[in-house]
Amino acid sequence: MTLAKYILGITLASLALFSCDNSESLQQYLVDKQDDDKFLKVDLATSLLQNENSDFTREEKDILATVKKINVVAYPLKGDNKTDYQTEKDKVKSILAEEKYKTLLKMGSNNRGATLKYTGEEDAIDELIVFASDEERGFAVFRLLGEKMRPDQMMKLMKSIDKGDINIDQLSGIGDILSMGADSTAVKQ
Repeated sequence: MTLAKYILGITLASLALFSCDNSESLQQYLVDKQDDDKFLKVDLATSLLQNENSDFTREEKDILATVKKINVVAYPLKGDNKTDYQTEKDKVKSILAEEKYKTLLKMGSNNRGATLKYTGEEDAIDELIVFASDEERGFAVFRLLGEKMRPDQMMKLMKSIDKGDINIDQLSGIGDILSMGADSTAVKQ
């Protein structure tokens, strides 16, 4: 009887060990890159995106309230880091190819592009991810965390950016640094 319990215990432990999901999540990837100097990182609470002169409608305030946090990780392409860049880009693409990340939109050309993905349901998005890459500048991952976000509401929020109600100054540095990385690169194709 003791032997049977021992064998059952080992069998259950083995099943648990081998059935674990060994794939890396986007969250884990972003956390792992926090201390890597090759990456640029920005973490923002959405409250920091509001201008002092913001003139939000009640609907826009409600939409903004569905977004809790924004994480941005970017890998600028500089000089001789093309191989590392490609490795990191492939890791992100592999993570985003997992079934739990559903595609909303893809656009671009051979040298640059952007993919918009999400987790959750179409009418109740928990995580919205934008993966943008440019073969001369680098790549960036924008991750919006929230509760019950909706794509149509996110489009209305984009109009708030156009009106200047949302302060994106904290994120503008990512584009500037990526373009500086491209200017300093010696590798041209």
